[in-house]
Amino acid sequence: MNAQALLELADDELILGWRNSEWTGIAPFLEEDVAFSSIAQNEIGHARALYQLAAAELGTTADELAFDRKPDEYHCAQLVELRFVPDWAKTIARHYLYETADQIRIEALKESDDAEVAGLAAKIDREEAYHRMHAHMWHERLRDEPRVQEAIEELWPAALALLDEPLRPKLSEQTGRPGLSNSLLQSHERGSHTDAFASFWDEMTVVRRSVAGATW
Repeated sequence: MNAQALLELADDELILGWRNSEWTGIAPFLEEDVAFSSIAQNEIGHARALYQLAAAELGTTADELAFDRKPDEYHCAQLVELRFVPDWAKTIARHYLYETADQIRIEALKESDDAEVAGLAAKIDREEAYHRMHAHMWHERLRDEPRVQEAIEELWPAALALLDEPLRPKLSEQTGRPGLSNSLLQSHERGSHTDAFASFWDEMTVVRRSVAGATW
């Protein structure tokens, strides 16, 4: 598995971890403060492990990959970039769509010819089981709510674009939603960022950039 593919996965996990962490202290239920904080911590931990694999190939470090690149050098999907606080309906819609898609690509990675990648994917899969259970529990609870239905409809193109093209039919099958033409997906494909990303990157990297070259 090449470094570019590893960076895509790592960037998705890092950015989503940061976005999920924004619910800490303000979620609608105390239990969800704990749940989303735990999920966010896991996602960032997975990002670090993926960055370490990429860093070994690129001759750099995980921290440098996570924080020292310019905004246009990140390869995350648009779905993870969006800030939804305080919109719980959109947060649950993304949580459900992302975790369903993520399971599909993790299963593919577990079959990788690269033993190190396959082993890491298996470890991540075990830790992601709770994320999926949490996402599907909330989806089942709120699936008939109009706001959640509208959010899933709105986010569906970005969710489909999260996966490489050969895996997209599996996401359609598992969610019961239609596939989309490449022309409809084009604006959501990796390689471009949402308007919110530049300010998000500035916030995420401000401490790292505050003292250039420092050893933290």
